[in-house]
Amino acid sequence: MERDLLGKALLDYYNGNYTENIMTSTNISDEDELPLPYLFRSFKNMPKLEQKALQLCHGKTLDVGCGSGSHSLYLQEKGIDVKAIDISKGAIEVAKKRGVKQVERLNILDETEQFDTILLLMNGTGIFQEIEQVGKYLTCLKSLLKKGGQILIDSSDIQYMYQDDDGGLWIDTNAAYYGELDYYLSYKGEDEIPMKWLYLDFDTLHLACTSVGLKCKKIMDGKHFDYLAKLY
Repeated sequence: MERDLLGKALLDYYNGNYTENIMTSTNISDEDELPLPYLFRSFKNMPKLEQKALQLCHGKTLDVGCGSGSHSLYLQEKGIDVKAIDISKGAIEVAKKRGVKQVERLNILDETEQFDTILLLMNGTGIFQEIEQVGKYLTCLKSLLKKGGQILIDSSDIQYMYQDDDGGLWIDTNAAYYGELDYYLSYKGEDEIPMKWLYLDFDTLHLACTSVGLKCKKIMDGKHFDYLAKLY
């Protein structure tokens, strides 16, 4: 059973009990700190790629994996009708307390409404978990789009993480897709149940979109092998 350590951390920070950060790691990378204040950032402190995505939102918008609600709050201020969803109970509680008007604890696969814009940020492809599930998730997202709607999603090509010092790659071609990672999270001495997390290079995303009848356009490249795409 998921312990919702992310939710606990968000609640701690919101309630003024900020004493330490979340620690994350993957099966191919060492432990890294995820600073809690970053999860409460304002628009001006967001990466250009996120800012661009928020500026492109229009109509009824779904913020998938809303976390503390930072993206939704910005959109609300702009007068956009936004619904925020997350599977973390703590995240939903914090987003509500921060003033997000429409918040629901929900898995995207269980969503039934339709939207003009669907937003998936902070490696939006992560929720697909594994390469073989990409088609299922894209089909679901497509079914939630109103006529003329758009999906704004970001990810990274993490091939660079497999490079040795000489620039050679050590990807095992017999193994699963290289962007498929095991993701570990710990907070205040507790470990979350490891989860699958998917980074998708743009060409692979483009191909997957084509196979389910979605068009896929790159909007911009970020600073570190990341990109923002529009699916429609």
